[in-house]
Amino acid sequence: MATPFWKYHALGNDYLVLDPERLDFPLQPLAIQRLCHRHFGVGSDGILLGPLPAPGADFGLRIFNPDGSEAEKSGNGLRIFARYLWDGGKVGGEPFYVQTLGGLVQAQVQNQGQQVQVAMGRVSFQSGLIPVTGADREVIQEPIQVQGQTFTFSAATIGNPHCVILVPEATPALAQTYGSALENHAFFPQRTNVQFVQVLSPERLRLEIWERGAGYTLASGSSSSAAAAVVHRLGLCAPAVTVEMPGGELAIRIAPDFAITMTGPVTGVAQGILASDIFAG
Repeated sequence: MATPFWKYHALGNDYLVLDPERLDFPLQPLAIQRLCHRHFGVGSDGILLGPLPAPGADFGLRIFNPDGSEAEKSGNGLRIFARYLWDGGKVGGEPFYVQTLGGLVQAQVQNQGQQVQVAMGRVSFQSGLIPVTGADREVIQEPIQVQGQTFTFSAATIGNPHCVILVPEATPALAQTYGSALENHAFFPQRTNVQFVQVLSPERLRLEIWERGAGYTLASGSSSSAAAAVVHRLGLCAPAVTVEMPGGELAIRIAPDFAITMTGPVTGVAQGILASDIFAG
């Protein structure tokens, strides 16, 4: 049986969707790496495997990074998965629930599939939940050293770990130069996503992102959620903000308990059949 795939992007962050019932090979790390490779595979920032059975939810979803590791949660991935379900007639315009490794989320497709809103869950700054090494605490504005440079970071989780660094100017060079070292820093036993954040105004942030297991990334929904929560926790932005990234913009709403609602676009790219010799060589 040939395996079909669907490809979408959310602000330039692209994923392949695979239906587990139509998968004719084991989805192991080497296979994931090949599928995501820009030259030897289809090319993507990750793989979404679903829908899967999920007690207590309408659908289950597993999310894989291009290095073959499994991610707990992805805001862009969740929006893409919601659009895929809508395209396949599995959902309409009503809210529905998706179970991820990083927790239960609610999603709703809007504007005839062009936009998706996701209730991402509640952000926590507690070190034991993120996790960050050391005493149990809120990880807010602490020093971290990489490559001879000292930054001040805050850490957060929204089901996956984030290292948030405020800077006067967020540039691609910052993420590309320091992202890998921060991702793999000893402070983060499960590695971390990294965001460099520039506060443009109380209603607008600019992000540059290094994604755990993926590298430099044009946009990220969970990164936008975590970064906005940190900036709001520091009293530097409003509870409703626009997050600007190289790939485009997301709308983030932060509730008093730091529950996050994210809204943004999804674009279809392609669908096809994986060739029988894609894993050869």
